[in-house]
Amino acid sequence: MSRQSFSLLKSLGRIASGSKTQTRSVTYMPRPGDGKPRPVTLIPGDGVGPLVTNAVEQVMDAMHAPVYFEPFVVHGDMKSLPEGLLESIKKNKVCLKGGLKTPVGGGVSSLNVNLRKELDLFASLVNCFNLPGLASRHENVDIVVIRENTEGEYAGLEHEVVPGVVESLKFCSERIAKYAFEYAYLNNRKKVTAVHKANIMKLADGLFLESCQEVAKKYPSIAYNEIIVDNCCMQLVARPEQFDVMVTPNLYGNLVANTAAGIAGGTGVMPGGNVGAEYAVFEQGASAGNVGKDTTQEQKNANPVALLLSSAMMLRHLQFPSFADRLETAVKRVIAEGKCRTEDLGGNSTTQEVVDAVIANLD
Repeated sequence: MSRQSFSLLKSLGRIASGSKTQTRSVTYMPRPGDGKPRPVTLIPGDGVGPLVTNAVEQVMDAMHAPVYFEPFVVHGDMKSLPEGLLESIKKNKVCLKGGLKTPVGGGVSSLNVNLRKELDLFASLVNCFNLPGLASRHENVDIVVIRENTEGEYAGLEHEVVPGVVESLKFCSERIAKYAFEYAYLNNRKKVTAVHKANIMKLADGLFLESCQEVAKKYPSIAYNEIIVDNCCMQLVARPEQFDVMVTPNLYGNLVANTAAGIAGGTGVMPGGNVGAEYAVFEQGASAGNVGKDTTQEQKNANPVALLLSSAMMLRHLQFPSFADRLETAVKRVIAEGKCRTEDLGGNSTTQEVVDAVIANLD
């Protein structure tokens, strides 16, 4: 080989070493047939739900992601889940969902709760973290709130014992503790914090803590601690960076997740989902105002970021990691640039303008 040819090969090697291919992680080796498009049940939902789920559909189409959607019309004021919905989710194993209004009082049950019960989606997960370029009161926030999803006060397990006396039933399940520690182990998380009120709810929350303590013994590499829920809320707004993975009973988890979301940048950017042994439903992580105000719907300026990030979680769940990375990277670029933001993030962009920006930033 001539000296000139050798020099050229060295130059090409330096170019290759600086190319994007060097930034890839170790390759994902799919099984034969893993690239086949997967069906996903779609629930557009109420309010801004159709707006943000359509945003996900547009981005998936732009990426040529190997998924296609089976939509079902569902509204929160329906008396029951529509025919065929559960069968679709059980067949597809995965669902993407917009917000559903939950009636207050009046004896109409929550379809959100019904869906979780019917599919035994016992674990709710919300990831609350700082997004580069998005101002928040605290830095270094990266909290995962895992709450029990099918039992306790928030699940509607209550009855009237005698007129004027209502009893709420709360049970404790070891499986939510197992899921929290397994999640921490598989995602290289360092600490699990159990949130409770065992100083007052001595039996119910006491049993919850016993379950967490027993499971913690099986994961010696993961630190474990406990905190009373009211102190937890105070610590969240004072020093949220101290928390990593938090595991909670049902009601506390809903409050803690929304508090953590508000600290890290708002409910409009926090992804999440609900999972059981067989099925998973992905939706906006923190639920506060998840169907949006009427003006938001009319002006079409709902924030699609939370559901876009949730759909990236869904893609990883479906074992399409490259598509998930592309989507998540594009969303983070748009947030970091700061040129295209909806009203809740201090901007004046419409949902469609955010979608267009995300698509423009796809690799």
